[in-house]
Amino acid sequence: MGIVECPPGKKSVGCRWIYTVKYKADGSIERFKARLVAKGYTQTYGIDYTKTFAPIAKINTIRVLLSLAANLDWPLQQFDVKNAFLHGELSEEVYMDLPLGCMVSEKQCQKVCKLKKSLYGLKQSPRAWFGRFTKSMRAFGYRQITGNDPEERKALQNYLSREFEIKDLGHLKYFLGIEVSRSSEGIFLSQRKYALDILQETGMSGCQPINTPIEEGLKLCVEPNQVSTDKGRYQRLVGRLMYLAHTRPDLAYALSVVSQYMHNPGEQHMNAVMCILRLPIWQPIRLFCDNKAACDIAHNPVQHDHTKHVEVDRFFIKEKLDDKIVELPKIHQKINWSISSPKLSQVKCSQNF
Repeated sequence: MGIVECPPGKKSVGCRWIYTVKYKADGSIERFKARLVAKGYTQTYGIDYTKTFAPIAKINTIRVLLSLAANLDWPLQQFDVKNAFLHGELSEEVYMDLPLGCMVSEKQCQKVCKLKKSLYGLKQSPRAWFGRFTKSMRAFGYRQITGNDPEERKALQNYLSREFEIKDLGHLKYFLGIEVSRSSEGIFLSQRKYALDILQETGMSGCQPINTPIEEGLKLCVEPNQVSTDKGRYQRLVGRLMYLAHTRPDLAYALSVVSQYMHNPGEQHMNAVMCILRLPIWQPIRLFCDNKAACDIAHNPVQHDHTKHVEVDRFFIKEKLDDKIVELPKIHQKINWSISSPKLSQVKCSQNF
């Protein structure tokens, strides 16, 4: 960027410093980070930016890729482009206020910065970075495919090292708050640290655990004179729990209920969210079964003519039990949730659980 006079009719964008602490997958501190961020909300459409769309990988796409890697025994290598957005090329003229701490002469104090590259916080930065990265990949002769050729992967790494400053993170272990563990039996995804961070943030770490994410017979609604709550905090908590549901699908129904009141949450809605947090979200999912034979087959390697048709599913369930992903306790038929009611809101829990 260069320090220039702000042209007539142009408005400079504000900026600020953001200080964060980067953590490893185990929760230990990796490094302290300071980043200059533009105040994108002060930009004007048609003047400071036009197009902003940039494609991102959906979590379902990532899960498909991990599934292919597990089934085809593909290696998973992770790289990080340092300050990725700073490599994006801007097509618009963007002027920014001088950042705090910028050492300039007295004559330059009233001047602004003319950005030559994209900056974190600008509305068009994701699109600019994606365009720059796509241009570099196509120049090297690549297209969007999957592959497991180690020589090609090494050649790509060397090329990216010349184009950008990248950091080799080794085999995939931690990605977007998801812990990835790989063994000869497959790939295990966990958000245990993410769940514990939510509990720590809300002060629910030592709460009394419950068995269902929604109270029995709970019916939420918007009342005319309801006690209001912090709308931003409510939306943030529900959003974080919805991301947690990628590895904890048992939260899906409860979240579908509380997410209906994001526009006007009350105290009763916040209490329902706190009820979800009391579920042991950091522990394995519990599957209840009232059939003793099914429990025995799932836990023990028994097989006879009458179980051949369920052999594939049986091994799948047994693997999850061995990996401590799910638990399968035996319960009485009278309190079997799957028989008594299909909806969690109608479940009556037994103290024996």
